[in-house]
Amino acid sequence: MGRSLAIILLIVVMMAIGGIGGKADGVKNKSASGGLFWSTAKEEGDLQQQQQQQQVVVSKAKTDSDESSSAALQLNQADELDGGFSSLDGMLQWAIGHSDPTKLQETAQEVQRLSPDDLKKRQIEIKELMEKLKMPSDAQLMQIAIDDLNNSSLASEVCHRALQELLILVEPIDNAIDLHKLGGFAAVIGELSNPDPGIRTTAAWILGKASQNNLVVQKQVLELGALKKLMMMVKSSCIEEGIKAFYAISALIRNNLDGQELFCAEAGGLMLQDILINLSIDIRLRKKAVFLVADLAESQLETRDKVELPFFSNRVFLKSMVDLTASADDLDLEEKALHAIKNLLQLRSSEALIFKDFCGLDGALESTRQRLQQLMTEESQREYAMDVESLRREVELIFLGKLNEVIEVPT
Repeated sequence: MGRSLAIILLIVVMMAIGGIGGKADGVKNKSASGGLFWSTAKEEGDLQQQQQQQQVVVSKAKTDSDESSSAALQLNQADELDGGFSSLDGMLQWAIGHSDPTKLQETAQEVQRLSPDDLKKRQIEIKELMEKLKMPSDAQLMQIAIDDLNNSSLASEVCHRALQELLILVEPIDNAIDLHKLGGFAAVIGELSNPDPGIRTTAAWILGKASQNNLVVQKQVLELGALKKLMMMVKSSCIEEGIKAFYAISALIRNNLDGQELFCAEAGGLMLQDILINLSIDIRLRKKAVFLVADLAESQLETRDKVELPFFSNRVFLKSMVDLTASADDLDLEEKALHAIKNLLQLRSSEALIFKDFCGLDGALESTRQRLQQLMTEESQREYAMDVESLRREVELIFLGKLNEVIEVPT
Protein backbone atom coordinates (compact mmCIF):
# COMPACT_ATOMS: atom_id res chain seq x y z
CA MET A 1 0.00 0.00 0.00
CA GLY A 2 2.97 2.31 0.60
CA ARG A 3 1.25 3.87 3.65
CA SER A 4 0.04 2.52 6.98
CA LEU A 5 -3.39 1.93 8.45
CA ALA A 6 -2.93 5.26 10.17
CA ILE A 7 -3.24 7.02 6.85
CA ILE A 8 -6.27 4.96 5.89
CA LEU A 9 -7.90 5.80 9.17
CA LEU A 10 -6.97 9.43 8.70
CA ILE A 11 -8.63 9.50 5.31
CA VAL A 12 -11.93 7.93 6.28
CA VAL A 13 -12.22 9.82 9.54
CA MET A 14 -11.48 13.07 7.72
CA MET A 15 -14.23 12.32 5.24
CA ALA A 16 -16.78 11.22 7.83
CA ILE A 17 -16.12 14.04 10.23
CA GLY A 18 -16.02 16.48 7.39
CA GLY A 19 -19.64 15.62 6.73
CA ILE A 20 -20.71 16.12 10.32
CA GLY A 21 -18.12 18.57 11.54
CA GLY A 22 -20.55 21.41 11.05
CA LYS A 23 -22.88 19.67 13.45
CA ALA A 24 -20.34 19.31 16.22
CA ASP A 25 -21.41 22.44 18.00
CA GLY A 26 -25.00 21.32 17.92
CA VAL A 27 -24.28 18.14 19.82
CA LYS A 28 -21.38 19.07 22.04
CA ASN A 29 -23.59 19.68 25.05
CA LYS A 30 -25.85 16.73 24.58
CA SER A 31 -25.52 13.82 26.96
CA ALA A 32 -26.08 10.17 26.26
CA SER A 33 -29.16 10.05 28.48
CA GLY A 34 -32.01 10.26 26.02
CA GLY A 35 -31.59 13.76 24.64
CA LEU A 36 -30.35 15.30 27.87
CA PHE A 37 -28.31 18.50 27.52
CA TRP A 38 -25.40 19.64 29.61
CA SER A 39 -25.49 22.96 31.37
CA THR A 40 -23.67 25.46 29.22
CA ALA A 41 -22.01 27.14 32.18
CA LYS A 42 -19.14 24.67 31.90
CA GLU A 43 -17.48 24.13 28.54
CA GLU A 44 -16.75 20.60 27.45
CA GLY A 45 -13.07 21.47 27.48
CA ASP A 46 -13.32 21.76 31.25
CA LEU A 47 -14.90 18.34 31.38
CA GLN A 48 -12.23 16.77 29.23
CA GLN A 49 -9.52 18.14 31.50
CA GLN A 50 -11.05 16.15 34.36
CA GLN A 51 -10.87 12.88 32.48
CA GLN A 52 -7.89 10.59 32.94
CA GLN A 53 -6.68 9.88 29.47
CA GLN A 54 -4.29 7.38 28.10
CA GLN A 55 -2.40 7.48 24.87
CA VAL A 56 -3.18 4.58 22.57
CA VAL A 57 -0.64 4.21 19.86
CA VAL A 58 -1.91 2.69 16.67
CA SER A 59 1.01 0.97 15.05
CA LYS A 60 1.49 0.25 11.45
CA ALA A 61 -0.90 -2.52 10.32
CA LYS A 62 1.13 -3.59 7.34
CA THR A 63 4.79 -3.01 6.51
CA ASP A 64 6.01 -3.24 2.92
CA SER A 65 9.14 -5.32 2.48
CA ASP A 66 10.98 -2.44 0.86
CA GLU A 67 9.88 0.20 3.41
CA SER A 68 11.62 0.40 6.76
CA SER A 69 9.91 3.52 8.10
CA SER A 70 6.71 3.28 10.17
CA ALA A 71 3.75 5.63 10.77
CA ALA A 72 1.68 5.88 13.92
CA LEU A 73 -1.49 7.67 14.82
CA GLN A 74 -2.00 8.67 18.45
CA LEU A 75 -5.55 8.92 19.73
CA ASN A 76 -6.75 10.11 23.15
CA GLN A 77 -9.21 7.47 24.26
CA ALA A 78 -10.89 7.96 27.69
CA ASP A 79 -11.97 4.85 29.57
CA GLU A 80 -15.49 3.71 28.68
CA LEU A 81 -16.87 7.12 27.83
CA ASP A 82 -20.31 7.01 26.26
CA GLY A 83 -20.02 7.79 22.60
CA GLY A 84 -16.35 6.63 22.38
CA PHE A 85 -14.98 3.67 20.48
CA SER A 86 -14.05 0.43 22.23
CA SER A 87 -11.46 -0.40 19.59
CA LEU A 88 -9.61 0.98 16.62
CA ASP A 89 -11.59 -1.37 14.42
CA GLY A 90 -14.79 0.16 15.72
CA MET A 91 -13.55 3.63 14.83
CA LEU A 92 -12.48 2.47 11.38
CA GLN A 93 -15.83 0.82 10.67
CA TRP A 94 -17.66 3.95 11.81
CA ALA A 95 -15.49 6.18 9.65
CA ILE A 96 -15.91 4.04 6.54
CA GLY A 97 -19.65 3.88 7.05
CA HIS A 98 -19.86 7.66 7.13
CA SER A 99 -17.72 8.27 4.05
CA ASP A 100 -18.54 8.77 0.40
CA PRO A 101 -16.56 6.19 -1.65
CA THR A 102 -15.84 8.58 -4.52
CA LYS A 103 -14.67 11.40 -2.30
CA LEU A 104 -12.74 8.90 -0.22
CA GLN A 105 -10.67 7.89 -3.24
CA GLU A 106 -9.98 11.51 -4.13
CA THR A 107 -8.95 12.33 -0.60
CA ALA A 108 -6.69 9.26 -0.50
CA GLN A 109 -4.67 10.66 -3.35
CA GLU A 110 -4.35 14.00 -1.56
CA VAL A 111 -3.25 12.36 1.66
CA GLN A 112 -0.58 10.34 -0.13
CA ARG A 113 1.02 13.63 -1.13
CA LEU A 114 1.00 15.11 2.38
CA SER A 115 4.32 15.85 4.01
CA PRO A 116 5.02 14.38 7.48
CA ASP A 117 4.31 17.77 9.08
CA ASP A 118 1.01 18.19 7.25
CA LEU A 119 0.01 14.64 8.13
CA LYS A 120 0.70 15.26 11.79
CA LYS A 121 -1.34 18.46 11.65
CA ARG A 122 -4.28 16.58 10.17
CA GLN A 123 -3.97 13.95 12.89
CA ILE A 124 -4.19 16.60 15.57
CA GLU A 125 -7.28 18.15 13.95
CA ILE A 126 -9.03 14.80 13.81
CA LYS A 127 -8.12 14.04 17.40
CA GLU A 128 -9.71 17.31 18.52
CA LEU A 129 -12.87 16.58 16.57
CA MET A 130 -13.11 13.08 18.00
CA GLU A 131 -12.83 14.48 21.51
CA LYS A 132 -15.83 16.69 20.81
CA LEU A 133 -17.88 13.67 19.77
CA LYS A 134 -17.26 11.84 23.03
CA MET A 135 -20.09 11.88 25.56
CA PRO A 136 -19.55 12.20 29.33
CA SER A 137 -20.68 9.62 31.87
CA ASP A 138 -23.76 10.14 34.06
CA ALA A 139 -21.51 10.93 37.02
CA GLN A 140 -19.75 13.62 35.03
CA LEU A 141 -23.07 15.09 33.89
CA MET A 142 -24.33 15.14 37.46
CA GLN A 143 -21.16 16.88 38.61
CA ILE A 144 -21.59 19.56 35.93
CA ALA A 145 -25.20 20.16 37.02
CA ILE A 146 -24.19 20.29 40.70
CA ASP A 147 -21.44 22.79 39.94
CA ASP A 148 -23.99 24.97 38.18
CA LEU A 149 -26.36 24.82 41.15
CA ASN A 150 -23.55 25.82 43.47
CA ASN A 151 -22.61 28.77 41.28
CA SER A 152 -24.83 31.59 42.52
CA SER A 153 -23.59 33.93 39.79
CA LEU A 154 -25.34 31.99 37.04
CA ALA A 155 -28.71 32.93 35.58
CA SER A 156 -31.85 31.15 36.78
CA GLU A 157 -32.20 29.53 33.34
CA VAL A 158 -28.98 27.60 33.97
CA CYS A 159 -30.32 26.45 37.33
CA HIS A 160 -33.54 25.31 35.69
CA ARG A 161 -31.62 23.33 33.11
CA ALA A 162 -29.30 21.77 35.69
CA LEU A 163 -32.26 20.57 37.73
CA GLN A 164 -33.99 19.17 34.66
CA GLU A 165 -30.85 17.17 33.90
CA LEU A 166 -30.69 15.80 37.44
CA LEU A 167 -34.37 14.90 37.29
CA ILE A 168 -33.56 12.46 34.49
CA LEU A 169 -30.22 11.30 35.83
CA VAL A 170 -31.47 10.24 39.29
CA GLU A 171 -33.88 7.67 37.91
CA PRO A 172 -31.37 4.77 38.13
CA ILE A 173 -30.90 3.76 41.77
CA ASP A 174 -27.11 3.79 41.51
CA ASN A 175 -27.15 7.34 40.14
CA ALA A 176 -29.37 8.47 43.00
CA ILE A 177 -26.90 7.06 45.50
CA ASP A 178 -23.93 8.59 43.67
CA LEU A 179 -25.61 11.99 43.69
CA HIS A 180 -25.10 12.22 47.44
CA LYS A 181 -21.41 11.33 47.13
CA LEU A 182 -21.04 14.23 44.72
CA GLY A 183 -22.74 16.64 47.10
CA GLY A 184 -25.80 16.76 44.89
CA PHE A 185 -28.54 16.41 47.50
CA ALA A 186 -27.21 19.31 49.52
CA ALA A 187 -27.28 21.46 46.39
CA VAL A 188 -30.79 20.35 45.41
CA ILE A 189 -32.16 20.86 48.93
CA GLY A 190 -30.67 24.34 48.88
CA GLU A 191 -32.87 25.11 45.87
CA LEU A 192 -36.00 24.39 47.93
CA SER A 193 -35.54 27.93 49.25
CA ASN A 194 -35.09 29.47 45.81
CA PRO A 195 -37.44 32.43 45.15
CA ASP A 196 -38.43 30.87 41.81
CA PRO A 197 -41.38 28.48 42.35
CA GLY A 198 -40.45 26.53 39.23
CA ILE A 199 -37.00 25.80 40.61
CA ARG A 200 -38.43 24.81 44.00
CA THR A 201 -40.92 22.49 42.29
CA THR A 202 -38.29 20.67 40.24
CA ALA A 203 -35.96 20.38 43.24
CA ALA A 204 -38.73 18.69 45.24
CA TRP A 205 -39.48 16.42 42.30
CA ILE A 206 -35.84 15.29 42.16
CA LEU A 207 -35.83 14.44 45.87
CA GLY A 208 -39.02 12.45 45.51
CA LYS A 209 -37.85 10.52 42.47
CA ALA A 210 -34.47 9.71 44.02
CA SER A 211 -35.99 8.61 47.35
CA GLN A 212 -38.61 6.21 46.05
CA ASN A 213 -38.01 2.72 47.46
CA ASN A 214 -34.42 3.66 48.26
CA LEU A 215 -33.64 3.48 51.98
CA VAL A 216 -30.10 4.74 51.48
CA VAL A 217 -31.23 7.91 49.73
CA GLN A 218 -34.15 8.39 52.12
CA LYS A 219 -31.73 8.41 55.03
CA GLN A 220 -29.37 10.83 53.30
CA VAL A 221 -32.09 13.31 52.37
CA LEU A 222 -33.74 13.16 55.80
CA GLU A 223 -30.43 13.80 57.53
CA LEU A 224 -29.96 16.90 55.40
CA GLY A 225 -33.19 18.37 56.80
CA ALA A 226 -35.28 18.31 53.63
CA LEU A 227 -38.52 17.04 55.22
CA LYS A 228 -39.34 20.21 57.15
CA LYS A 229 -38.80 22.39 54.08
CA LEU A 230 -40.95 20.12 51.95
CA MET A 231 -43.80 20.20 54.46
CA MET A 232 -43.77 23.99 54.33
CA MET A 233 -43.86 23.88 50.53
CA VAL A 234 -47.05 21.80 50.57
CA LYS A 235 -48.87 24.95 51.69
CA SER A 236 -47.59 26.92 48.70
CA SER A 237 -50.05 28.93 46.61
CA CYS A 238 -48.40 27.31 43.59
CA ILE A 239 -50.37 24.12 43.04
CA GLU A 240 -47.62 22.19 41.28
CA GLU A 241 -45.12 23.09 43.97
CA GLY A 242 -47.41 21.73 46.67
CA ILE A 243 -48.07 18.54 44.73
CA LYS A 244 -44.40 17.82 44.03
CA ALA A 245 -43.46 18.63 47.62
CA PHE A 246 -46.06 16.17 48.88
CA TYR A 247 -44.81 13.59 46.40
CA ALA A 248 -41.31 13.98 47.86
CA ILE A 249 -42.62 13.68 51.42
CA SER A 250 -44.44 10.46 50.56
CA ALA A 251 -41.34 9.01 48.93
CA LEU A 252 -39.20 9.92 51.95
CA ILE A 253 -41.36 8.35 54.65
CA ARG A 254 -42.89 5.39 52.86
CA ASN A 255 -41.57 2.13 54.39
CA ASN A 256 -39.19 4.21 56.50
CA LEU A 257 -39.93 4.17 60.24
CA ASP A 258 -37.37 6.86 61.02
CA GLY A 259 -38.90 9.08 58.38
CA GLN A 260 -42.40 8.49 59.75
CA GLU A 261 -41.26 9.35 63.24
CA LEU A 262 -39.75 12.59 62.01
CA PHE A 263 -42.91 13.28 60.01
CA CYS A 264 -44.99 13.02 63.18
CA ALA A 265 -42.55 15.22 65.10
CA GLU A 266 -43.06 17.91 62.44
CA ALA A 267 -46.88 17.74 62.88
CA GLY A 268 -47.38 15.65 59.78
CA GLY A 269 -50.73 14.39 61.03
CA LEU A 270 -52.05 17.93 61.27
CA MET A 271 -50.78 18.68 57.76
CA LEU A 272 -52.67 15.66 56.41
CA GLN A 273 -55.80 16.62 58.31
CA ASP A 274 -55.75 20.15 56.91
CA ILE A 275 -55.49 18.77 53.38
CA LEU A 276 -58.34 16.31 53.91
CA ILE A 277 -60.85 18.83 55.26
CA ASN A 278 -60.01 21.74 52.96
CA LEU A 279 -62.33 21.48 49.97
CA SER A 280 -60.54 24.32 48.18
CA ILE A 281 -57.29 22.36 47.90
CA ASP A 282 -56.54 20.84 44.51
CA ILE A 283 -58.18 17.42 44.23
CA ARG A 284 -54.88 15.82 43.14
CA LEU A 285 -53.23 16.81 46.40
CA ARG A 286 -56.17 15.53 48.43
CA LYS A 287 -56.01 12.19 46.65
CA LYS A 288 -52.29 11.93 47.33
CA ALA A 289 -52.93 12.64 50.99
CA VAL A 290 -55.59 9.92 51.22
CA PHE A 291 -53.36 7.46 49.43
CA LEU A 292 -50.50 8.20 51.83
CA VAL A 293 -52.77 7.63 54.84
CA ALA A 294 -53.83 4.25 53.44
CA ASP A 295 -50.22 3.34 52.76
CA LEU A 296 -48.99 4.38 56.21
CA ALA A 297 -51.81 2.47 57.90
CA GLU A 298 -51.01 -0.63 55.86
CA SER A 299 -47.37 -0.29 56.83
CA GLN A 300 -48.43 -0.21 60.50
CA LEU A 301 -50.42 -3.42 60.00
CA GLU A 302 -47.29 -5.12 58.68
CA THR A 303 -45.23 -4.01 61.70
CA ARG A 304 -47.63 -4.55 64.59
CA ASP A 305 -44.77 -4.68 67.08
CA LYS A 306 -44.02 -1.01 66.41
CA VAL A 307 -45.74 1.96 68.05
CA GLU A 308 -48.55 3.24 65.86
CA LEU A 309 -48.51 6.74 64.46
CA PRO A 310 -50.25 8.99 67.00
CA PHE A 311 -52.55 10.79 64.58
CA PHE A 312 -54.21 7.48 63.68
CA SER A 313 -56.01 7.62 67.03
CA ASN A 314 -57.02 11.28 66.66
CA ARG A 315 -60.80 11.38 66.31
CA VAL A 316 -60.81 14.64 64.33
CA PHE A 317 -58.36 13.17 61.87
CA LEU A 318 -60.44 10.01 61.54
CA LYS A 319 -63.63 12.00 60.95
CA SER A 320 -61.96 14.00 58.20
CA MET A 321 -61.24 10.70 56.48
CA VAL A 322 -64.78 9.35 56.92
CA ASP A 323 -66.27 12.56 55.56
CA LEU A 324 -64.46 11.96 52.27
CA THR A 325 -66.77 9.03 51.57
CA ALA A 326 -69.41 11.64 50.78
CA SER A 327 -67.41 12.80 47.74
CA ALA A 328 -70.27 12.21 45.34
CA ASP A 329 -68.52 14.19 42.61
CA ASP A 330 -65.36 12.07 42.61
CA LEU A 331 -65.73 8.31 42.86
CA ASP A 332 -61.97 7.82 42.71
CA LEU A 333 -61.45 9.92 45.85
CA GLU A 334 -64.27 8.03 47.55
CA GLU A 335 -62.66 4.70 46.71
CA LYS A 336 -59.29 5.84 48.06
CA ALA A 337 -60.97 6.99 51.27
CA LEU A 338 -62.61 3.59 51.71
CA HIS A 339 -59.24 1.87 51.29
CA ALA A 340 -57.74 4.11 53.96
CA ILE A 341 -60.66 3.54 56.36
CA LYS A 342 -60.39 -0.21 55.83
CA ASN A 343 -56.76 -0.14 56.95
CA LEU A 344 -57.42 2.28 59.82
CA LEU A 345 -60.18 0.06 61.22
CA GLN A 346 -57.75 -2.84 61.53
CA LEU A 347 -55.18 -0.98 63.63
CA ARG A 348 -54.77 -1.94 67.30
CA SER A 349 -55.59 1.60 68.36
CA SER A 350 -58.81 1.62 66.34
CA GLU A 351 -61.98 2.13 68.42
CA ALA A 352 -65.20 1.15 66.72
CA LEU A 353 -67.34 3.42 68.91
CA ILE A 354 -65.33 6.49 67.86
CA PHE A 355 -65.90 5.57 64.22
CA LYS A 356 -69.61 5.13 64.97
CA ASP A 357 -70.48 7.88 67.42
CA PHE A 358 -68.00 10.61 66.56
CA CYS A 359 -67.18 9.94 62.89
CA GLY A 360 -70.62 8.65 61.85
CA LEU A 361 -69.15 5.83 59.79
CA ASP A 362 -72.33 3.73 59.79
CA GLY A 363 -74.38 6.54 58.27
CA ALA A 364 -71.59 7.40 55.79
CA LEU A 365 -71.42 3.81 54.59
CA GLU A 366 -75.18 3.66 54.08
CA SER A 367 -75.17 6.91 52.12
CA THR A 368 -72.36 5.57 49.99
CA ARG A 369 -74.30 2.36 49.34
CA GLN A 370 -77.31 4.28 48.09
CA ARG A 371 -75.19 6.48 45.86
CA LEU A 372 -73.39 3.49 44.36
CA GLN A 373 -76.69 1.74 43.71
CA GLN A 374 -77.76 4.73 41.66
CA LEU A 375 -74.51 4.75 39.72
CA MET A 376 -74.93 1.08 38.88
CA THR A 377 -77.94 2.00 36.78
CA GLU A 378 -75.67 4.01 34.48
CA GLU A 379 -73.93 1.96 31.82
CA SER A 380 -70.73 4.03 31.87
CA GLN A 381 -70.38 3.83 35.67
CA ARG A 382 -71.76 0.38 36.44
CA GLU A 383 -68.57 -1.69 36.52
CA TYR A 384 -66.57 0.81 38.54
CA ALA A 385 -69.47 1.39 40.94
CA MET A 386 -69.74 -2.36 41.53
CA ASP A 387 -66.04 -2.54 42.40
CA VAL A 388 -66.36 0.32 44.88
CA GLU A 389 -69.49 -1.26 46.38
CA SER A 390 -67.54 -4.47 46.96
CA LEU A 391 -64.90 -2.45 48.82
CA ARG A 392 -67.58 -0.56 50.77
CA ARG A 393 -69.15 -3.83 51.85
CA GLU A 394 -65.74 -5.11 52.99
CA VAL A 395 -65.24 -1.98 55.10
CA GLU A 396 -68.71 -2.39 56.56
CA LEU A 397 -68.04 -5.99 57.59
CA ILE A 398 -64.80 -5.02 59.34
CA PHE A 399 -66.58 -2.14 61.07
CA LEU A 400 -69.47 -4.32 62.27
CA GLY A 401 -67.02 -6.94 63.45
CA LYS A 402 -65.21 -4.33 65.56
CA LEU A 403 -68.54 -3.10 66.96
CA ASN A 404 -69.59 -6.61 67.99
CA GLU A 405 -66.43 -6.86 70.06
CA VAL A 406 -67.38 -3.89 72.26
CA ILE A 407 -71.18 -3.82 72.26
CA GLU A 408 -72.88 -6.21 74.66
CA VAL A 409 -75.80 -8.06 73.12
CA PRO A 410 -78.87 -8.15 75.49
CA THR A 411 -79.71 -11.64 76.78
